[in-house]
Amino acid sequence: MPIAYSAVPGFFLQDHPSAIAAEIGALPDRFGLIDPSTERWDRFKIKIDKLNAQGVEKGETYKVFFLGRHGQGWHNVAEAKYGTQAWDDHWSKLNGDDTMIWGPDPLLAPAGIEQALDARKAWQKEIPFGIPVPQRHYASPLKRALDTWKTIFAEDGARVTILEHCREEYGEHTCDKRSTLSHLRDIYPGPTYAFESGFEEEDPHWSPHERESKLHIASRALNVLDLCFSEDVRDTCEQYISVVAHGGIINGFLDVAGRPAYPLPTGGINCHRYSDTP
Repeated sequence: MPIAYSAVPGFFLQDHPSAIAAEIGALPDRFGLIDPSTERWDRFKIKIDKLNAQGVEKGETYKVFFLGRHGQGWHNVAEAKYGTQAWDDHWSKLNGDDTMIWGPDPLLAPAGIEQALDARKAWQKEIPFGIPVPQRHYASPLKRALDTWKTIFAEDGARVTILEHCREEYGEHTCDKRSTLSHLRDIYPGPTYAFESGFEEEDPHWSPHERESKLHIASRALNVLDLCFSEDVRDTCEQYISVVAHGGIINGFLDVAGRPAYPLPTGGINCHRYSDTP
């Protein structure tokens, strides 16, 4: 029987159906948690535990996802330079111009590095208030996402699993073609970085002729949620999960849960509680 997922509102500014991303910003105070008290995260964790205890008889499980978008990459700089229409029609299909390179698989721009550092500071600010540290980390295989994850979490000894399904909408845009597995392993070695089983040497999905559909992005997001709620993960009682990825796939997660798209700024973090029901 397929599993149905829903995002449970009422805890974060971002999870309101009419939330306006431009007003909330990339890194709102407390990651958008509505409760401003000094006991905020302890109270939040108690509520999550209670929901899971109550959901046992119904077959429901609740998990909290910290969905992070990578910091500004050189492709973002180029799109801002040329405008979205010209970017989509022409420049995105090239590897760069006379001043910068944005494909394939571009790095973070200087502003993007600063955004990742700001995200780390936001995490560190909430630790004294008991923010739940992610028990599982997933990331896109594109370098802008992996470098963002590294800046935020690696210094604390965290480990990340790299999933092909967490990558950005692919096709046509050179910035969304990933590097080879051997190249990525040289830059992101184990045991901190673990590539999922079956991860292929060459990019199996990117094509210069066709852009991935929104429907297919949602199907990839569904695959990741199925993994996060799988029996293997259930057995470890992991309730708090970090995903560092891209705007397109993050909106895929929202789509699967029946929520409208949310234009998360680069370097931003979107918090949601998801529940599954068989």
